[in-house]
Amino acid sequence: MTATQTNPAASRTQGQDLVIENLAAGYGKVQVLWDVSLRVAPGEFVAMIGANGAGKTTTLRAVSGVVKPSAGRITLGGRDITRATPSQIVGLGLGHVPEGRELFPLMTVRENLELGAAMRPEARAVQAQTLTHVYELFPRLSERAGQLAGTLSGGEQQMVAVGRALMSRPSVLVVDEPSLGLSPLMTQTVFGALKAVNEQGVTVLLVEQNVGLSLKLAHRAYVLENGQVVKEGSGAELLADPGVREAYLAL
Repeated sequence: MTATQTNPAASRTQGQDLVIENLAAGYGKVQVLWDVSLRVAPGEFVAMIGANGAGKTTTLRAVSGVVKPSAGRITLGGRDITRATPSQIVGLGLGHVPEGRELFPLMTVRENLELGAAMRPEARAVQAQTLTHVYELFPRLSERAGQLAGTLSGGEQQMVAVGRALMSRPSVLVVDEPSLGLSPLMTQTVFGALKAVNEQGVTVLLVEQNVGLSLKLAHRAYVLENGQVVKEGSGAELLADPGVREAYLAL
């Protein structure tokens, strides 16, 4: 069964909204974000694009509690998570697919996936059902379930990273550079799964270097430059924007 064939009724999720207001953050004395504000509505697919160093990854890390903001506010489903810990934020329904995947290479595919359910009691209660759903999205992971994650191809590892986040039964999924280092075919597979997950109700905030593909999928998008939002609009509007096309699509 492919990602687009997965039965939405088997895992329908009620998406929450994610709101970032006037966010400032960085690393030590180095400030990366200045006054970033954006909103992802329940069930929406939103892309965040920008050059390397624009602050996209830092924004996602602040959302998931890995980086603590120096100013501003972040809410998830109306609940303030600005100062919450990563485990608390996962417990409230946010899943994070980090840049670089961050798998445990000496653990099997299945063990890596099962870790995703560990921090949410409601996810542990339906772990078997969710694992079946992940295998439906990515049939190759079912075939590789007993294989060490470190021996997988880059594309297979990205599937595990996405699947692990989904194992927590998130209502909001933030995804950082999922196509990095992947072949065009594997990129289409991973993006097809993200589209399917969104169609099943999960709110998605995507950071992605493949600007053309992400804008085609996204309902709306934001452009970050030097730690600030400089443009926003529908995916179609930004695809047609001359500045975006020149800066990010080489057109």
